[in-house]
Amino acid sequence: MLARRVIACLDVKDGRVVKGTRFVNLRDAGDPVELATVYDREGADEVVFLDITASHEGRGIMEDVVRRTAEALTIPFTVGGGLATADDLRHMLRAGADKVGVNTAAVQRPELIREGAERFGSQCIVVAVDAKRTGPSWEVYTHGGRRPTGVDAVEWSVRGAALGAGEILLTSMDQDGREDGFDLRLVRAVTRAVRIPVIASGGAGEPRHFVEAVTESDADAVLAASVFHYRTHSIAAVKAAMAAAGIPVRPAGRGEPAAAEGA
Repeated sequence: MLARRVIACLDVKDGRVVKGTRFVNLRDAGDPVELATVYDREGADEVVFLDITASHEGRGIMEDVVRRTAEALTIPFTVGGGLATADDLRHMLRAGADKVGVNTAAVQRPELIREGAERFGSQCIVVAVDAKRTGPSWEVYTHGGRRPTGVDAVEWSVRGAALGAGEILLTSMDQDGREDGFDLRLVRAVTRAVRIPVIASGGAGEPRHFVEAVTESDADAVLAASVFHYRTHSIAAVKAAMAAAGIPVRPAGRGEPAAAEGA
């Protein structure tokens, strides 16, 4: 089994990292460059930077903040928010991103996924899916979780993969910021439907939640924000819990192996 990744997410608004619950009631969580540096040092496998109001405000992403964050990192860096054209994707890759995330613009014009994959390689293209439960299924929302689309989240994930996406960043809007666990049914529905990596996002509050996303829903990676930003749990603690459950993970810090707490 390949090592499962633990990813720290930076939701950025007006140049500051913020976090709320179910995409609202945002509060300040710090400077993106400083937080990225901390997560790199603590053993995060990747950092995801999302400009959460760019699409809603109809503007481009904050390149200066992206560039400064990229310069501070030694681990893979994904950037998303307000990227509407293949040239936008190229711009962010040149600014230091290793991967680019597309959401709103891709739902509006799915060919953006294919264009990005053909120009830069599938490994660079992440389709971000913000999903909210509607009865027995989940609906895709765009514009930072503000607009329902009527599009089924599982079907959209399948289409994104077919168009050339390298992975799916799957966020449960219902669980976002609640810290009582990922939507395991949602994650499982998508991992069973696609053959590309799926990143579980939205709801992590305890190390066991990360374990469950892998063991019960087969997530290839687990992503969190609040639990790391506010130091509820460390990346090392999460990786220790995963390692104790038999999940292969990369070292938890600079040269320090992940081990079960109390070992």
